[in-house]
Amino acid sequence: MPRYAAVDIGSNSVRMMAAEVTGAQTLILAQERQVTRLGESVFRDGSISSEALDFLCGTLAHMADVYKRLSVIAVRAVATSAVRDASNQEEFLQRTGAALGTSVEIISGAEEARLIHLGVESRWPRSKERTLIIDVGGGSGELIVSQDGQLADAVSKPLGAVRLTELFMRSDPPRPVELQRLQAYIDEKLTPFYRAHGSGKFQRTIVTSATAAAVVSAINQVARSKRDDADRQCVRASQVEEFYSTITRCDLAARRKMTGIGPRRAEIIIAGSAVFLRAIEIFGLKQLCYSAAGVRDGIIADLAGRGGAGELSRLSREQLGVVQEMASRYNVSAKHAEHVAKLSQSLFNSLQNVHKLPAEAGKLLESAAYLHDIGHFVSATGHHKHSAYLVANSDMPNFTDKERTTIAALCRFHRKTLPQPRHSQFQNLEPAGKRTVLNLLPLLRIADALDRGQAQRVQDICGVARDGSVTIEVNADAGADLEIWAATEASKAFREVYNMPIAIQRVKARAV
Repeated sequence: MPRYAAVDIGSNSVRMMAAEVTGAQTLILAQERQVTRLGESVFRDGSISSEALDFLCGTLAHMADVYKRLSVIAVRAVATSAVRDASNQEEFLQRTGAALGTSVEIISGAEEARLIHLGVESRWPRSKERTLIIDVGGGSGELIVSQDGQLADAVSKPLGAVRLTELFMRSDPPRPVELQRLQAYIDEKLTPFYRAHGSGKFQRTIVTSATAAAVVSAINQVARSKRDDADRQCVRASQVEEFYSTITRCDLAARRKMTGIGPRRAEIIIAGSAVFLRAIEIFGLKQLCYSAAGVRDGIIADLAGRGGAGELSRLSREQLGVVQEMASRYNVSAKHAEHVAKLSQSLFNSLQNVHKLPAEAGKLLESAAYLHDIGHFVSATGHHKHSAYLVANSDMPNFTDKERTTIAALCRFHRKTLPQPRHSQFQNLEPAGKRTVLNLLPLLRIADALDRGQAQRVQDICGVARDGSVTIEVNADAGADLEIWAATEASKAFREVYNMPIAIQRVKARAV
């Protein structure tokens, strides 16, 4: 049975899960959690400290050893709020990628919320409910509305327990003025979401994250060693209010002695609990129900639902919706965009042993296939430059800033000259981004050329690499001579980038 692994690098801790998925059943094979406090230095100084990064990389190497012994077929590692804010992201990505032996994604708040929802739904399905899900992590808080098991809306706010502690907690116990400022800040972040969704009735409110586990465990007197028993347990609003009143009067030593609250969690429990309490008061909630699910569960469900490693190269449904909407907004032919995306994916998958890029790079190629022509909306002259500008300066939910800038570079160089030292849009990319763009460009150019007439005369293609050369086998209508010629011209970029001979060969012709 297929096995998958997930790594969630949060602002307070890193979690790993490996699981075997059979139909609707998920069997957890291994899971580990380690407090790292990446967010402390980020929220204080703007970058991840060398000490925290050293400790994290050692932890990741150990976790990788665990899941590799389980013969998983796909791994996805993500980083969230603290890393989104860190100034030394490049160092982080290089070192964590090396420790794990696989690339790490810095995901957006929207993607984090999607994975949380997917994880909760996989462990606690609610097909006929309107549910409010609140996750309070180390750096951010996610507010999610789930309707009949589907994600209806979600936002990510800077309401993580580590972040809020760094911002507002100066005394122990905290002074009343500190708590007032904390409350005012939380109210400011929660109120817009309440105005958008608070008028409707929620059948259930589910809280996730280690802070939620600590609150529910402490109230229900569940020991930390038996925290799994707290899954699906609920607490009344009045109990949360009483708990918050108690911990704000206690010092750190007293909080550490409380059942269900660990020694490190005691340091940030006040700020995290404040978010849940203000949500109760603002939304008028009667109780909170804890779910042990999180980002890691969402990753496992996502990998299993998309077929593992092969599907990692394809855009998620939400990402596909974003690029299709952008293409439509700028009057791009949907048939042409979809066909170029199909052909480019065929090349990416069949030439994996040539480009040697991680599967996730296929998403960037697919995105550029949809968006490379949007610059025609501005002007047909130099449309590749206009496409790049529009992508680079657009809001693209479900894509990281790094992904967006990489897609913009692919659009910029999908025609005309290849990247040169004078091109700042390419030179500003990190080394891994430059390699990705340079290796994907020939594939995008060939795929685009094979639909030059936008008549979809080429049905499908396959790249075959053998004996140090590549042949692109083309299955096309008899009238596809123009496309074959254009692809042959575009293949010059392939020869320049890969320093390999390449030929375009028709393998089957159909009468028009």
